[in-house]
Amino acid sequence: MLEVYVSRKTVEAAGVCSFELMAANAAELPAFTAGAHVDVQVAPGFTRQYSLCNAPDERGRYLIAVLEEPASRGGSRRMHADIAVGSTLTIGNPRNLFDLDLSGERYVLFAGGIGITPILAMAHTLIAANKPFELHYCGRATERLAFLGVLSQAPFAAHVHVHVDNGPAEQRLDAAQVLARPALGDQLYVCGPSGFMSHILATAKACGWRDPQLHREDFAAPSQVLEGDQPFEIELSRSGRVIQVPAQKSALEVLLEHDVAIESSCEQGICGACITPVLTGEPDHRDQFMTAAEHARNDRFTPCCSRARSARLVLDL
Repeated sequence: MLEVYVSRKTVEAAGVCSFELMAANAAELPAFTAGAHVDVQVAPGFTRQYSLCNAPDERGRYLIAVLEEPASRGGSRRMHADIAVGSTLTIGNPRNLFDLDLSGERYVLFAGGIGITPILAMAHTLIAANKPFELHYCGRATERLAFLGVLSQAPFAAHVHVHVDNGPAEQRLDAAQVLARPALGDQLYVCGPSGFMSHILATAKACGWRDPQLHREDFAAPSQVLEGDQPFEIELSRSGRVIQVPAQKSALEVLLEHDVAIESSCEQGICGACITPVLTGEPDHRDQFMTAAEHARNDRFTPCCSRARSARLVLDL
């Protein structure tokens, strides 16, 4: 873990603040690549993930931006209300689940709202690598779009196209036109609300883009409580203890209620922190962290969101 302090806090747009973080000991910060995020301990036992949006070659600072969301479980509200210049924070080393593949020949980047954060770091990297790209930045209104000042200036301005719902019709995003006639060396990266990303990716596939060319990052997973969910049992292999998981609770909730020590962070199946080995039984995988091949092995699952297809899961706990 790293100890950092907030050297600058800036209102970037309506409801969006950026936080410049520097090492408390004045040392260089660990290197990162575009698309990376850090775990931020907003309060003791309360950790959230935020994308790094500054240029990855900057080793003296990290820059994150936080959207204050009405539906927040506390992370964004605490960052906006309680964290100020001079505040100290504990963060994790950068991790990247949305890595930018620089072997492509041309890049099309899409950002919806606060989804600009990892996309901005990618723009920095693509400019440094002299790679051709275009960035389509979408939102409800310009006053809600963070970093517009930076993006409207060199070296970004020539690459950026802004599309807002309340603007003139001619600047609205026509995804089919943007994505028409893809070349084999093209790469697409998208981050933003789930519906926005689904629209972009569905349009891309209809235009002939192949799955290996398409990359997305989810900031929030869909609700994992589904109609028809059934209770199941968890057996802790090391003690033989059996715990009942009711339909309306996650396995993680129940494990923590029974004082079973298990690491967790996002609680949405995005970060992978709570992955737990499965010895017997068939999980019902609902995370967005593991690959389809990893799901098929059924030897691990994410108790924060996944459930069981079998009546019992035996865990290596």
